[in-house]
Amino acid sequence: MGNVWLAFGLTLIAGLSTGIGSLIAFFAKKTNTKFLSTSLGFSAGVMIYVSMVEIFSNASDVLTEVHGEKIGVLYTIIAFFGGMLFIALIDKLIPSEKNPHEVKMVETEDEEVNKDRLKRTGVLTALAIAIHNFPEGLATFVAALQEPRVAIPIVAAIAIHNIPEGIAVSVPIYYATGSKKKAFLYSFASGLSEPIGALIGYLILMPFMNDTVSGILNAAVAGIMVFISVDELLPSAREYGEHHLSIYGMVAGMAVMAISLWLFI
Repeated sequence: MGNVWLAFGLTLIAGLSTGIGSLIAFFAKKTNTKFLSTSLGFSAGVMIYVSMVEIFSNASDVLTEVHGEKIGVLYTIIAFFGGMLFIALIDKLIPSEKNPHEVKMVETEDEEVNKDRLKRTGVLTALAIAIHNFPEGLATFVAALQEPRVAIPIVAAIAIHNIPEGIAVSVPIYYATGSKKKAFLYSFASGLSEPIGALIGYLILMPFMNDTVSGILNAAVAGIMVFISVDELLPSAREYGEHHLSIYGMVAGMAVMAISLWLFI
């Protein structure tokens, strides 16, 4: 039960980091693009490495032990790409102009604009991010529940990539309403879908949890994390700053994740 509360707590921290993005939007005059690019690349490196080296491998081991090598590996592959398909379908349902992948700078809205349209944009962006974050919450929760030793780096990676999403919500709301409080609350609320995703996943899946379900979930989580990294984090990192900074950040993230896993062997 202790791991369950830890997993919920870490998922909550990851989700509510969107609020950090709104605070940055209020107090920063200009986006530090180099730092943001490197950080997003770092997050991608952490998630790709832990997904392929640790989570996918563990899922394959569990499913192979239960179903034999041939079927176990097949189940792992299907679940991995099933996770990718799941997050891709959710991504597809979000209109491109409201998609949280779209880069938003702190200074983007610093001009005369239609306030009603801006408010609508902010609200729709918050809704889009909430939908988008739902499977991330489930993925973070499952990873933290199954592998507590790798949970903190994953949560840090998710939290870093949620910060620009907080900016994307809070900037239009703030410029439309003039209220920092409203902008912060919208941004904060959009991140709540991550712990909600964890809660729903827990209530639905835990009664059926066994080695097969655990292995399939882990493989799917690996697929979700890899897809988020290559579809969202790395492209955003390149948009925010120099191409090489995002790559350096990614390599650093992989190295940190590798060392942290080695330390816990």
